[in-house]
Amino acid sequence: MIRDVVRYPDRRLKTPAAPIGTPGPAAARLAEDLRDTARHYPRTVGIAAPQIGAMWRMAYVDCGQHKKVSDPHPPFWLIDPEIIAADGQEVGREGCLSLPDITANIRRATEITVSHTDLDGTRREVSARGFEARVILHEMDHLDGVLILDRVSSLLLDVFPRKRR
Repeated sequence: MIRDVVRYPDRRLKTPAAPIGTPGPAAARLAEDLRDTARHYPRTVGIAAPQIGAMWRMAYVDCGQHKKVSDPHPPFWLIDPEIIAADGQEVGREGCLSLPDITANIRRATEITVSHTDLDGTRREVSARGFEARVILHEMDHLDGVLILDRVSSLLLDVFPRKRR
């Protein structure tokens, strides 16, 4: 089901989400809603549960159609993710469905490994680099109540009006 996207300044976006633990039927429904909602918005590469008003630690990532990712993972869900390794740093422009009128320059790790639970309850690791790593880190920030505005070095120099196509 396509859900409404929560927009800033809704305080749920600044609230850390609760762990899921072992996923059950409710987690499976949430996973479908995340996928359906992300696919509804053109050029969306990720969405986190708090962005659709569900205060659980789950995010959906799909970089398969993005030009900045040459060898993307198939679409996947991150349940209760934890960063276990991060390396490198790079500043890149990010947008967000919950802040639709701006983009911002954000410094992020360029290579990461994340431990997470899959929908079947298995704990797994995913490694990513470049843009795909940036997407995963962005979605994980949402699970901690952190927005791109919290990550900019300067609100004056690093936040820009979104260009409409």
